[in-house]
Amino acid sequence: MKKTLLTLTSSLSILALSAILTHAQSLRHCAKRDTVVERLAEKYGESRQALGLGTQGAVVEIFASESSGSWTITVTMPNGSTCLMATGQAYEELVEVLPKEGDDA
Repeated sequence: MKKTLLTLTSSLSILALSAILTHAQSLRHCAKRDTVVERLAEKYGESRQALGLGTQGAVVEIFASESSGSWTITVTMPNGSTCLMATGQAYEELVEVLPKEGDDA
């Protein structure tokens, strides 16, 4: 009886988590890249600060405003769709140097 109850509870938890993740993905804010970049510039004063290539041809970009400290991370897929992945405050540009090999500092 306990084993059946545990299995049923685990199954329900997995179903609930799947529903939450699916709902969260559907809420992701995506649009054409030009539209997203324009909105970030006009509404938040953000410009591109860094970029890199992700998996499956995705382009990951960080936009930020030096004056307000706001920042946004976007991912643009090969089809041209750009999605906002994260946003926040207190952006700071850092230039850190890797420690020399053998240096424990």
